[in-house]
Amino acid sequence: MRRYLPLNLDVALLVLRLALAAVLLYHGLPKLMDFGATVANFQKMDIPTPTLTAAFAILSEVVGGILILLGVAVDLAGVLVVIDMLGAIFTVHWGSGFDFTKGGWEHPFTVLAIALALAFAGPGDYSVGTKRRVGKVADRR
Repeated sequence: MRRYLPLNLDVALLVLRLALAAVLLYHGLPKLMDFGATVANFQKMDIPTPTLTAAFAILSEVVGGILILLGVAVDLAGVLVVIDMLGAIFTVHWGSGFDFTKGGWEHPFTVLAIALALAFAGPGDYSVGTKRRVGKVADRR
C-alpha cells in the first residue's frame, strides 16, 4: 500500500497523547477547581457515591491527563480513564443515544478508545524518561 507520509509510530503516539491530555485536562481542571460544585452536579445526575465518584473523575482526568501528557505510566493512566469514561457512558450518557449533540455517549466513547489504545501501545519514544533509540529499529514486542 502506498504511503504519502513516512511511517512514524512515535510521532503518532505523541499526537494522540497530546490530544487526549488536552481533552482530559480541559474537563478535569474545572472539576478540581470547584470540587463542591462537581459533587453537587454528580448528585443532580444521580451518580452513585457522588463525592467518591467525583474524586475518581478528577484523579483520572487531571492526574491521568498529566501522566499521559508526559508519557509516564500511560498504561495505568489509560486504564483509569477507561474506567472513568465507562462510568460516564453508563451513568450519564447512555440514555441519550450516541449523538454527542444530544448528550449521547459519542465523546466519552472516543476518549475511552484513545485511552485504551495508548494503554496498549505505550507512550512512544517522545516521552519523559524515554531514551531515544537513534539509528536502531525499534523492537515493538
